[in-house]
Order: sequence, then C-alpha cells, then structure tokens
Amino acid sequence: MRKHKSAVAAFLLASALTLGPVSAQEGSAADLLDQLAQAEDENAASRLERQVRQEWSKSGSATMDLLLKRGQDALDVDNIDAALEHLTALTDHAPEFAEGWHSLALAYYRAELFGPAADALERTLTLNPVHFGALRGLGAIFEQVDKPHLAYDAYSRVLSLRPHDSDVIEALERLELRVNGQTL
Repeated sequence: MRKHKSAVAAFLLASALTLGPVSAQEGSAADLLDQLAQAEDENAASRLERQVRQEWSKSGSATMDLLLKRGQDALDVDNIDAALEHLTALTDHAPEFAEGWHSLALAYYRAELFGPAADALERTLTLNPVHFGALRGLGAIFEQVDKPHLAYDAYSRVLSLRPHDSDVIEALERLELRVNGQTL
C-alpha cells in the first residue's frame, strides 16, 4: 500500500508539472497566476497571491464557503478537531472543490496525519494542478518522509508559480546537494 501511495503521488506530481491550468482556472485566477509568476518583487507577489487564494476559495455555494471559512477559522485557533469536522463535511458535499481538499490537507498535516494529508493534497492537485499551496505541502511531506527528489520536484514547481517564496527557495537550497549531488 505504501508503494502504491508513493507511485500515485509521483504520478500526480508529474502530471502537475506538465499540465497547464484546468478549466476551473480559466479567467481571473489564471490571469492572476500568470502575473504572479512574473511578479517583480515580494510586495506584488504577496498581493497577487492573496488574490489567487481569494479566487480559489470561491466554491459557488454560500453554504460550502461557510464550511470552508469555519474550517479555516478553526485551524487559525488550533482547534484541529473542529477544522477536520467542518472540512470533512465540505469535501463530502463538494468533492470537486479543490480548496476544500487543500484546507483539509492542512488540518490533517497539523494533526500529524501525513498519509491523509498527502491523499487530500493529491486530490487538490487532481482538481487544480497549479495549486502552489498543495505542491508546497506535498514537498513538505515528501521531505519529512525522506523522499528528497520528489520534494525537490514539488518545490521547484512551486517556485515556477511563486518565484518569491523564500521558504521554498531555502528548501531547494537545503535539498540541492542531496538531489543533485556535489558539483565539480
């Protein structure tokens, strides 16, 4: 089962690396992502990232948006059980809403449930292959389970979408020697 999960994760990461935006990314979010990838400085990048996340958080249903907000609010105050409850209900009722899966992954990660977190991130990337938060989370999980090549690939993809992410730049520098070896 563990090998199967790694294979699925590798496949989804490879798919995310080669696919462009999915149809749900048409319009405003796709335009904002293009601008984010070309942002000249951190201030512009931060503003654009907030706008992208705001677009991604729109489910099209006031009820689902409320479940997302309640789950995220619970995470903000470290009430992981409540977050899991709200976000599981959200993904049960809106299984095609990528941001619901991403938020559920964050809750699982905070509960140190890395397998379910990886599954939720995989679902996020299936629905939105350019979700930089999901790629970043997958990179963190791969790094924790000692899969540096997969972590490096995920972080590299994040950097192509979000070039001013200092945490990701630091992670890539940390993994560089393990992944690419010593340069001569």
